[in-house]
Amino acid sequence: MKKILSTSLFLVAVLAGCNTYSTKSDNLKVNSPMKEIAIKAQDAFFKDYNATEVKKYFREDYIQHNPHVPTGLEPVLNFLPELKTAGTTYQNHRLLEDGDFIIMHNTYSNAEAFGAKDVVTFDVWRMQDGQVAEHWDAIAPIVKETASGRSQFDGPTIVEDVDKTEVNKKLIANFMEDVFFGKAPEKISEYISSEQYDQHNTMVKDGLDGLNEALAFLASQNNMFEYHKVHRILGEGNFVLTQSEGRWNGKPQAFYDLFRIKDGQIVEHWDIIQQIPAEMAHDNGMF
Repeated sequence: MKKILSTSLFLVAVLAGCNTYSTKSDNLKVNSPMKEIAIKAQDAFFKDYNATEVKKYFREDYIQHNPHVPTGLEPVLNFLPELKTAGTTYQNHRLLEDGDFIIMHNTYSNAEAFGAKDVVTFDVWRMQDGQVAEHWDAIAPIVKETASGRSQFDGPTIVEDVDKTEVNKKLIANFMEDVFFGKAPEKISEYISSEQYDQHNTMVKDGLDGLNEALAFLASQNNMFEYHKVHRILGEGNFVLTQSEGRWNGKPQAFYDLFRIKDGQIVEHWDIIQQIPAEMAHDNGMF
């Protein structure tokens, strides 16, 4: 199925640890203890570059899935001086919590170490005993001009409809099965709103018409995206993220798709595609 974004490499982001949660937080996205831990840990890494603080937030047996970063805590600490010298900073746009997982949609500036001066990322963290235990991510350079006029990260940020989390995750699971895997592609209009479909993929226009136009072009080039497996469906309220693998341009790819759901239909989509390299800095794989 769809999605068109340049791929980039390399990300070592940071999250979570063990501080107390204050209900007085002025950030509406930070509405749980684990989310507050995540933001404090990000700040320790990308604002304070503080190794002592970072050590609080990562387990000694930290597992890394970024293909270009060795596994373990030591590579994370070794990366701090480079980030501080470069002045690498971040901004969080979306922050989700699903069980033991934290999902972050971030942008980074002065991020040449990640492949470009300005990049956008999805980071997924598995938390254990108040620390980061495992990390997956996808990263792409920020593109200034897009087909829809939207950026790769703008749009609504606050989680709504928390009581509908499981229903929305099931909706996306069915959507992936029917549309992405071709079980019943004719049902696409049952899943995606015909009234509103805000598109953040850099090369696809808004709306179902924009999506169909992009798909027709891919088909004409014999270069359609192939989704082979969905590894995780994570979400909170009206936001659901899928981590999938497949092929595009004749090469294996990691697909990260974030959907916003309203009244039982998909009304917005963000994504990142990253090529899976043949050789990685560890043996953990990207998933």
